[in-house]
Order: sequence, then structure tokens, then C-alpha cells
Amino acid sequence: MSRIAVAALEDLNAEQRAAVEHGRAPLLVIAGAGTGKTKTLSHRVAHLVAQGADPSRILLLTFSRRAASEMIARVGRVMAGDVRLPWAGTFHAIGARLLRELAPAIGLDAEFTIHDRADSADLMGMVRHQLGLGGTAKRFPMKGTCLAIYSRAVNAEETIADALASAFPWCREWGVELKALSAAYVEAKQRQNVLDYDDLLWLWAEAMREPALAAEIGARFDHVLVDEYQDTNKLQARILLGLKPDGVGLTVVGDDAQSIYAFRAADVRNILDFPGTFSPPAKIVTLEQNYRSTAPILEASNAVMALAREGFTKCLRTARAAGGAPKLVSVRDEAGQAAYVAEQVLEARERGLELKQQAVLFRAADFSAPLELELARRDIPFVKFGGLKFLEAAHVKDFLAILRWAQNGGDRLAGFRTLQLVPGVGPARAARVLDVVDEHGAYGAVRNTAPPAGASEAWRALKEMLAALDAAVWPSDLDLVARWYQPVMDGRYDDARVRLGDIEQLQRIGATFGSRQSFLTELTLDPPNSTSDESGPALKDDDYLILSTIHSAKGQEWKSVFVLNVVDGCMPSDLGAGSTAELEEERRLLYVAMTRAKDDLHLITPQRFYHTQQGRGGDKHVYAARSRFLPSALLEKFEQIAWAPAEGAGLHSQRGALPQVDLAARARARFS
Repeated sequence: MSRIAVAALEDLNAEQRAAVEHGRAPLLVIAGAGTGKTKTLSHRVAHLVAQGADPSRILLLTFSRRAASEMIARVGRVMAGDVRLPWAGTFHAIGARLLRELAPAIGLDAEFTIHDRADSADLMGMVRHQLGLGGTAKRFPMKGTCLAIYSRAVNAEETIADALASAFPWCREWGVELKALSAAYVEAKQRQNVLDYDDLLWLWAEAMREPALAAEIGARFDHVLVDEYQDTNKLQARILLGLKPDGVGLTVVGDDAQSIYAFRAADVRNILDFPGTFSPPAKIVTLEQNYRSTAPILEASNAVMALAREGFTKCLRTARAAGGAPKLVSVRDEAGQAAYVAEQVLEARERGLELKQQAVLFRAADFSAPLELELARRDIPFVKFGGLKFLEAAHVKDFLAILRWAQNGGDRLAGFRTLQLVPGVGPARAARVLDVVDEHGAYGAVRNTAPPAGASEAWRALKEMLAALDAAVWPSDLDLVARWYQPVMDGRYDDARVRLGDIEQLQRIGATFGSRQSFLTELTLDPPNSTSDESGPALKDDDYLILSTIHSAKGQEWKSVFVLNVVDGCMPSDLGAGSTAELEEERRLLYVAMTRAKDDLHLITPQRFYHTQQGRGGDKHVYAARSRFLPSALLEKFEQIAWAPAEGAGLHSQRGALPQVDLAARARARFS
């Protein structure tokens, strides 16, 4: 064995070393959370090279360019030199390279261009328009939704009908039209000699159906290694089996317990069924030595996954025996949850723990809205990953503009935004309407204006809503606006179904205020900064708290982690409880969230939520049950806490008669 090979093995544990030294037979490495997956895979590549493998004949497939670059850099560090791996990259990048080389043999023009998602959506929209589907009597899915349906069918190897049934049930009535649209979209791409992201996988997988092509491509590589195998879809699994049908030289690394991307057509069956694909079955090496979390956190995480219906047996262990049990915190409601997190974060900061070492995780982006407001009130800087800041989202701005214009008919900015939500109303018409605002405010302006051509029904609905708002008792205003705005939102945004969760959250927040005026004032005074998961912190502070969806947090770690809304209806979500497979993925989401924590873990269970779907005067609260993934038998793994905020002293003042001062006149005179 060479000195380089020995150096590549010296700092590995026994399980990692077994994976690294494995021969050419098919290998599945089950890498539990925090067990050194990337280290093991990069060491295996280095070991293969040290043993004489030609780096140009090693295919290393990852899910991001960053992961591929990091893997190459690690291999170089292990071997104490520069190692070139020309075939290391994402599935899509490698697919594009191979398809361009093979173009003459597979009916492609080698000069094809590749559309990104935005280009693809625009082309889908163009074809949609050409087929006349945008002018149907009933609302047809927008271009982004049409592309998502097509993409799901391609990557999951489903028919359009199956894709609609499994992932887009609200679009099932358009099955025939969507199938025709997909066919026309494919024809348009071929006429224009363009490929989209889905083509890069589908065409590669189809090429592997041809024995001669499969043999030619497979013969280029002695070793094929795949990172994050639990995140592969059916096309990617088919590509791998085409490359190495007998599994010789094939290594896949992943963790079935962290398979959480079914909405992207990832199929957990790929990793679960991998060993039995070959004869004899693939070798399984399980990495269980965790280098991240304390023993109590791992014990609780193991207990959650032990109740899974199916999966590879593993029990994460650690040498970090110290540390308290994870906390299972019961709070009164979402406001209490936000107050608890803010208080604990500040206390930890006073003890010397930077904000950046603390994270708040949640199942859906809208779950963090009450917390974002609480953090803003307390001047705690934060960055959110997994979506725009709540108050900066366009649909939230729309909703608040309606309320502001109803509150103050003279607010031209709010009226301008509200009026242009109506089809056929542009800037000029909106300005004319605002010019006739009378003593009846927003309602009077709409009542006194003729509806735009072709939008009489929408105009009538707007007028009726504004009239009802004039007589409404808070918080029923929120329900009135939501009922009017939802069909408007459906027509304006491709992902309206996702945005609806934000509107419902806004309703829940609003219901905690005493009036429309106080609600609008509080939100306006100190709105959070805007950021997205593609941008860095737009903050004046060097330190900031991390807010993240669980999906965006995968692969990350923090010293202290808070998980919001660990209750049925949120985790599992109502949308994720329709089948056993969906429920099991929801369980894995909780496991991923828990295993992000190094030292401290807080699972928070609000006892009640504000319910906004009932009529005026109805019960505005619904009570929540602890997540079914934390049954009573598991409670011994947690420190259970019932938390309530300390009572505030409140502010009181007494005053006598005050002089009358016309400050409005003084303000006008200032610049006269």
C-alpha cells in the first residue's frame, strides 16, 4: 500500500475505513446524520486513485456544483496535491456534456442551447398562449404550474394524469389540455433546438436504454460514485443502472432517514431497494458514529426514527456524553412560541453564544411570520433561508394594501395597488378612480366609477367587499379580504397554493390585535428586512439569528436549534398526511430538524392556533395536539417544559385637559 493510501486512511473510524477500502462490488454507504459522509466519499475517491485508478475514469455525481467542488478539494487535501477529476459534477452538468458528445447518434443537433427554469416557463407560457389555453372560461393553470406538472411527470416517470393525481390534484380537470400542452411544449423545444433541465436527465436515461450506447458510456468509467443517493429520482436511478448494470464499480452514499424531497420527485425507494437490485446484493456499510450532537439529542432522534415503518437499521452514537436532554416546550400559542424563542436566544447570547450559532427551523416558510415580527420588535437581527421575508412578499403587500385603503380612502398608494389587482385596471384608470374618492372613502370611489370592460364581475366583487369592510367588526375584516383576494391571487401567481399559507398566517396574526388600525400600525412601524435563501444578510449587524425551513437546513448544523410548531397539522402538515409514504417523509423531516442541533435542541408545541375560516362571532381558536411522531413512550427522552411569558407591568398615564393645537396647519406652513 502506498504512503498516500495509508495517509488517506489514518484518521477514519472503522466503519468509514470499511467503506473507503471496499473493492469494486456494488456498495451502499448508509451515512447517518453527522457521521462524516462527505469525508468518507472523498477519502474513497482518494484511496481509489492511490490504488492506481485513473482519475479521468472516475465519475463522481453530486447534486450541486458546490458539493462537487468541495469533494474535489477534499480529495486534493487527502492526497496532499492537486488531483484533477474531469468527470465530477452534478447529474445535469454531466448529462449535458455527454448529450453534446453523443448528439449525432441520438438525433440532436450538437449546438443545442439549454433553457433555465425561467426560460422554460416563458416557453411554456408562449405555447400555452398559442393553444388558446389562457383564454378559457375557467381559470387554466399558469405557465409555472404547467411547467411544474410537466417536470413532475418527466422526473417521476409518470403520465400527466398520474402526476396530477399525485402532486397537483387541484388541476385534474385540465388533464386532457395539459397533456396536449406538454406535447406542444416538447415540439416547440425541438423546433428551437433547446433542452430544458428535465431533458438533460430524460435524454441521458433514454440513451441508456439502448444497449450499444449504454455500453459505450458505461465503458468510459471504471468507478461511479454518487452523493446524496436518497435524493435521486427514477430517471437518475435508471441512469446509474444503465451505466453499471451489474453494479461493479458503483458506490452510492446516502441516508434513507434524510429523504425529504418527494415534492421534487425524489424517490426513497431508490436507496431502500438498492441492495437487492444486484445479485449477489450490494454490500451495506452503515456509518453510525456521529461527530455533531450530544448523546441525549441523538437518543431522542434515534427514538423518533425507530418508529418508522421501513428503513435501514442504524443507531447514531457519539463520544459527546455531556449535555442535557432536548427540551419539549409547551406554549400557549404562536405569540408565546415567538416570545419563548426570542427570550432564549437573547439569554444564550448573553452567555456568549453568537446568534449565528443559533437557528430556528420550521416545516413551512409562513410558520415563522409571528416570530419575525417578535424579533423585529426586540431588534434581534436575522436572516431567513427558504423564502422571502414575510412582509416583503408581493401577495402579503397586496393583502395589506386592501386593508390600508379600506382604513384610509385617501391612501393613494394603497388604493393604487388595490385597484390594479382587478383585471383591466392599469395605472391610468386607477389614478382616475382615486381622483373621485369621496366621504365614503374607498367604497365611494369604486361605487362612483364604471367597471372596466370585461371585468364587471370582478369590479362588483370589489365594491361589495369594500362596502362590507365599512360595516365589519374586527377581525372579520380579514376574512372578507381573504375571500375576495384568493381568486385574484390564483390568477396572478403560479404558486398561489403555497402563497395561500402566508395569507392564512396573516389572518392568524391579525386576529391577535384589537383593531384594524392597531394591526396595520404595528406591522408598518418596524417591518423586517427583505432577504431570500439566495442572498446574504442585508443587515448592519455582523451577527444574526438563522431562520430556515427544514428543507433548506439539510446539511447544516448549529449549536442551538429551535423547531417551531411540532404539532399535528404542522408536523406532519395537513398536506403531508394523505398516505403512509407522505407521513413517513414528514417523520424524516422532524428527524432532519432534530439532528441539526449540536448542543441544545428545543421542540416547541403551541397549544392553540388562531383559526380564520369561521364566520363572524365564531370560535377563533383551534387547539393543537403534540405531533404524533412524539408519542408518550418517547417523552422520557425530553425535558418537558410548560412556558409562559412573564406578566408585563404595562404603561399607564393620567392627563388633564390638553390645549388644542393645529399641528397639521403648522406642518403645511413649514415649507410655504
